[in-house]
Amino acid sequence: MSAVFATSVAALAQTAPLPAAPSAAASNAAAPAVTNATGTRMGTVNVEQAIFATNEGQRDFEALTKKLEPKQTELKNQNDEVESLKKQLNDKGSTLNDESRGTLVKQIEQKQKSLERSVQDAREDAQNQQNEIAQRILQKMGPMLVKYAADNGFGVIIDTSNPWPNGPVLWAGPAVDITRPVVELYNAQSGVPAPAPRPAATRPSTPSARPATTTPAAPKPQGTQPKK
Repeated sequence: MSAVFATSVAALAQTAPLPAAPSAAASNAAAPAVTNATGTRMGTVNVEQAIFATNEGQRDFEALTKKLEPKQTELKNQNDEVESLKKQLNDKGSTLNDESRGTLVKQIEQKQKSLERSVQDAREDAQNQQNEIAQRILQKMGPMLVKYAADNGFGVIIDTSNPWPNGPVLWAGPAVDITRPVVELYNAQSGVPAPAPRPAATRPSTPSARPATTTPAAPKPQGTQPKK
């Protein structure tokens, strides 16, 4: 039986303003076939988790998080300005004449629309960069995973990134999960050292389509959604 690598990676994008995850599929490239595979074991792998767990993934998504911090600050400042104007309207609106109130309302509407456009543009840019990182790692991980499956007697490897009912796996026990050994093998082959310990692991998130009504949330890599 030929080895099969069936993947359907879940969205990595989060709804925090910046930086996330990927959400659109990065690629539909198929894993290389292993024509001489005769294994019959079935295994599962969380491809999304594996990408972010590799030393290379942690390094590159952390770098992306830092790269996007200025944009997050910019969006926060825009959002704060809109909220300040809204507060001004709520607090003093009843004391303003019609012309002044109308001017303030129009100003709020214009700045709100500008903020929404900025957030959408930033979200798309972040997702594209996240997808590039995830796809680059996945292109190297796919063939390695197929070879690992063939060498270890697997006939089928199913991706569990997308939980049921959106994914193909209703339930699978930990005994068939090969995510950890795949990550360890990838790290060994990539030669990228483990990142220095930090207080809390983070991964980039893309900004939400609608700006927060208060302060934009802090980041958390997720989403690209590479597919095999």
